[in-house]
Amino acid sequence: MWLLAEPYVRDAGFDLIEVQYGREPTGWVVRLFIDTPADAGAGTMQAAGIGPVGSVGLEDCERVSRDVSAALDVADLVPHAYQLEVSSPGLDRPLRRERDFARFVGESARIRLIDGVEGRRNFLGTLRAAKDGRVEIACDGRSYEISIDDIQKANLVPDWDREFHRSAS
Repeated sequence: MWLLAEPYVRDAGFDLIEVQYGREPTGWVVRLFIDTPADAGAGTMQAAGIGPVGSVGLEDCERVSRDVSAALDVADLVPHAYQLEVSSPGLDRPLRRERDFARFVGESARIRLIDGVEGRRNFLGTLRAAKDGRVEIACDGRSYEISIDDIQKANLVPDWDREFHRSAS
């Protein structure tokens, strides 16, 4: 599904951040999270499409939804009825690829691993670096190097003080 949707998202001027597919209480859902490209704005959270510069708007989501919906219908990848949802990634933006982690160096993140490092699977700290398939995160007074392949789930952790200050401005 990722390979089918990504060209349409890119043609609309966005990055595909996450694809979720599964059964929910209301039925089957295909959910796409889109964001402005890393070079579209200045600042980390604003470059994430969070805030006034580089935001993903409702019209953007509608356009991507129309294009991807038509492509999914033609490809017939989903064998049953489903609902397609397209949205911005939000303040707790998922992190998947090395470039996602590199883009948010200096930000707080929560990372859960599959196998773990030094007997530890959960990390909450500041992203320090991302290169060569590894992420460095500082937490609990030290740094850990994590293989991106071992990451089960990773998200930014919102800085609520910064968000409240930004919304008050």
